[in-house]
Amino acid sequence: MAPPTPSPRARRSGPSLLLVLIPLAVLILVAVSVGSWLQYTERQAKDTVHTVGSRAVDRVDVEATVQSVDAAAGELVLRVRVSPRGALGEETGTAPVAGLSLQTSVATLSDLTFEAHERLAPKDVRVAITGGSISDYPFDTYDTDIEFWAVLGGEPVPVRILFSNADTLFSVSVTPPPSGQEAAVALKLSRSGSLLTFAVFMMVAMWALASSVLLGAWYLTTRRQGLVWPALAWMAATLFALAAFRNTAPGTPPIGCVMDWFAFFWAEAVIALCLIVVVTLGIRTALRAADAQPA
Repeated sequence: MAPPTPSPRARRSGPSLLLVLIPLAVLILVAVSVGSWLQYTERQAKDTVHTVGSRAVDRVDVEATVQSVDAAAGELVLRVRVSPRGALGEETGTAPVAGLSLQTSVATLSDLTFEAHERLAPKDVRVAITGGSISDYPFDTYDTDIEFWAVLGGEPVPVRILFSNADTLFSVSVTPPPSGQEAAVALKLSRSGSLLTFAVFMMVAMWALASSVLLGAWYLTTRRQGLVWPALAWMAATLFALAAFRNTAPGTPPIGCVMDWFAFFWAEAVIALCLIVVVTLGIRTALRAADAQPA
C-alpha cells in the first residue's frame, strides 16, 4: 500500500517557519552588531586620557580621574594622583623633594598639600558643576573647569594634567586651553549613551504598556464583558509595576524630571483611568445581567 501523502498544512509549515526564523536571526545579528559597536566606542571614550600643560622635564604630573558625578548635589568626585618628575621628585616620583602645595581652580572645593619626602597617596577632591538641572534628566548637561598650580618649596613649578573619566553614567567632553601650556581643562558633562538609550527605552515602554491597557479597556467596554477579573488584575499590576519600573532608572532621577512628564505621569494616568472605567462599566453590565435573569 502506498504511503499517505502529507497534507498541505504539513508541507507549508516548514517554509513558513523559516520565513519567521531567518528575519529574526538577521534582526538579532544586526542588534548585536550595533550594540557591540556602540559599546566599543563608549569604552574607547572612557579609556581616553587627555593631556594638557607643561612638557618640561622637571614638572608635576597630576592624574585627575572623574570617579562619580552627583547631579543632585551639583558636584563631581575627582581622584587626584600627584607625581613629581625629574629633579622635583625622589624614588621615581613617589615623593616630593620639598613641601608640595597643589592649588586648584575656584570650582574645585579644596587645595592639596603634601609633606616633603613622604609617599604621595591619591586623594579625592570635590568639584562644583554648574549650567544644568537634574530635572532635565536624561537630557541634562553640566559645565565645570579644572585647573592646577603647583608650589614646591615656595617656588612655582610646571604642571601637566592627565585627565580621564571613569563614571559610566556620564560622558565628558574636554576642551583644552588655547595655548596648550596651561594645566587647565574645561569640561562639559552629559549623560552617557548607554544611560540615554535605556531612559528613552523606558519612556517608550511606558507608553506601550499604557496603550496595551487602553486597548484592553476598549475591548472589555465595547464588548460588554462585565467584570473580567484576570484583566482587572493585569491592569492593576501594570499600574503598580510601572512605578517600580520607573524607579529602576539609572542615576536616581527626581520626581518631576523630563522622563516623568514625557511618559511616566501620563502612562500612570491612562492606566488608572482605564481601570476605573472598566470596573464601573463592568459592574453596570454585571448588574443588568443579574436583573435580566428569570427568578
